[in-house]
Amino acid sequence: MSAVTQNTADVKKAIDEAGNFSRLTKRRTIVFLDEIHRFNKAQQDIFLPYLERGSIVLIGATTENPSFKLNGALLSRCRVFHLSALSEADLVKIVEQAAQVKQVDLGHAPVGLGTDISRYIASVSDGDARVAINVVDLAMNSLGSGERLELECVRRALQRTHVVYGAEEHYDLISALHKSVRGSDANAALYWLARMLQGGDDPLYIARRLVRMASEDIGLGDSHALPLAMSTLQACQAIGLPECDTILAHCAVYLARAPKSVESYKAFKAAKAVVASEAP
Repeated sequence: MSAVTQNTADVKKAIDEAGNFSRLTKRRTIVFLDEIHRFNKAQQDIFLPYLERGSIVLIGATTENPSFKLNGALLSRCRVFHLSALSEADLVKIVEQAAQVKQVDLGHAPVGLGTDISRYIASVSDGDARVAINVVDLAMNSLGSGERLELECVRRALQRTHVVYGAEEHYDLISALHKSVRGSDANAALYWLARMLQGGDDPLYIARRLVRMASEDIGLGDSHALPLAMSTLQACQAIGLPECDTILAHCAVYLARAPKSVESYKAFKAAKAVVASEAP
């Protein structure tokens, strides 16, 4: 079942049928629910009594972090398996197989997907086989009769796709941006900024994080950093995407290059600890 197209009533009906099957055959039913995070935490409670009785085996699939998207009661009754990104070597095999299937299905002349091209697609697919296959599909659909698949054709196909990532990757990327600024690596800061914008992150969110970095990491090292970050936030509010991307880049580079001082940040953290210890 899919949480995108079905509701809790559909799930309850299926589980009740599974209960009848279990009473007749003494066998349990596996319920596979795709995109389980689409059910809110209250809706997820529907599984609890059935899991307690052991009448079903629940397998839920999600692209989100279960710690954020699933309720604690359900998580405590389940085991979480993390499916890692595919290796580049695995993706190369998948890409070449996809190209062969495409040739047979659509009757194209032999294309001969070269090793350089398959490795390029694998390297930009971020461990995701679906992305890799979509790139092959788009690239080969754009070919004329008898044409050979070239690297430029693949690059054009990539321009028609976009990077999608979930909540966990979102926090990983903003963390990487923050660490790049803190480490005075302007090139890395630009890279992670580009990844976030390409993935559809809100530029105002990024601008607010840059304001925080200007105070937390640069602080007294360069007191001009905070006004610049605030101006960046206001500019992004005023003009939005795509024009505000260079403004964000300007601010990120300035913060990365600026001298760093965490003196006020650490001092205030210590002051809060003292106040907390004195609280009745």
